[in-house]
Amino acid sequence: MPEIKIDRISEDNTKSVFKVEVVDEKSSSSHTVEVANDYYQKLTGGKISPEDLVIRSFKFLLQREPKEMIMGKFDLPVISRYFPEYEKKIMEE
Repeated sequence: MPEIKIDRISEDNTKSVFKVEVVDEKSSSSHTVEVANDYYQKLTGGKISPEDLVIRSFKFLLQREPKEMIMGKFDLPVISRYFPEYEKKIMEE
């Protein structure tokens, strides 16, 4: 599994934005991910940090596609459009 590096680059009352870098032995990819606070609460109930939610989400994606196929910029709910099982899987963890 590639290494997932994450930095929160902005935050306000409604959302957080993260810069995510996925690094393996050959290359890296960079992504900007927006997480709305209400969506974060829906998926986690506040039991894990927003950073942990993003990391788990990237692990979920990397089990299904190479890092190069992950969009460069997206809102977290977009994942469920491509992978309908996403929310259920994340909420089970």
